[in-house]
Amino acid sequence: MSVQERKQRERAERERLIVATARELAEQQGWGAVTTRRLAERIEYSQPVLYSHFRGKREIIGAVALQGAAELAVAVRAATAAADGPCARVTALARGYLDFAERNPAVYDALFQLDGGLAYAQEDTPEPLKDAFAALLECLSEVAGDGVHPGLFTEVFWASLHGIATLTRAGRLLPEDTEQRVELLADRLAVL
Repeated sequence: MSVQERKQRERAERERLIVATARELAEQQGWGAVTTRRLAERIEYSQPVLYSHFRGKREIIGAVALQGAAELAVAVRAATAAADGPCARVTALARGYLDFAERNPAVYDALFQLDGGLAYAQEDTPEPLKDAFAALLECLSEVAGDGVHPGLFTEVFWASLHGIATLTRAGRLLPEDTEQRVELLADRLAVL
């Protein structure tokens, strides 16, 4: 291995460490606790080293969001893979999505609440974000209905899931009613 290859590998590893540490800190204490100073202390590198990877917290949030989008796509596809029939897949998708949001609140915030400097629904949208949407679309396009654009249907369904996730987390909806919401959403919105 050449010196250049070794340096590139070490740089990539430092970047992974920064993102993992930011994510861990955000999940434990919230995004307000994630500062470049605190990250530098935790990863045992100087702040200038951290800034050589990311210009600031916004880019770190973006990196966590991209990582989270890839994980969300995997979670949604895994949840729907074993479901038998379109309605069961829609229900499984909703459960998988809401479970992901509940298990990863800081990542979910990085994806959908905070400014990570990422373009959504644009030509230059990063591939992990496109793939997360595609994971939803793959399941929902089969139930969109005649004359309904599958992408638009997916956006409406996704917005409903996002509302359930954020309102439940904020204590505005009772968590014990989540399963009923999922069933209602799958039954009514995904009319077969």
